Amino acid sequence: MELKVCVGSACHLKNSRVVIEEFKRLISENNLEGEITLMGSFCMGKCGEKGVSVMAGNEFYSVIPEETETFFNEKVRGRL
Repeated sequence: MELKVCVGSACHLKNSRVVIEEFKRLISENNLEGEITLMGSFCMGKCGEKGVSVMAGNEFYSVIPEETETFFNEKVRGRL
């Protein structure tokens, strides 16, 4: 599964770096390096959303840093 996190200006200000680091930790802790490809992406065109723009597979989500682990467990691990 591809997991893309926006690193454009608006998402950078919403702490996309924190979301990326949390995804890295969760992928490693769950031994999912071979199943998930974590990528950065420039603007996804959803800057008006509350959180950081994330694409998991073909699905778009808005993720706030404080909810990254919950999102990962429900939307990413749940689809593998």
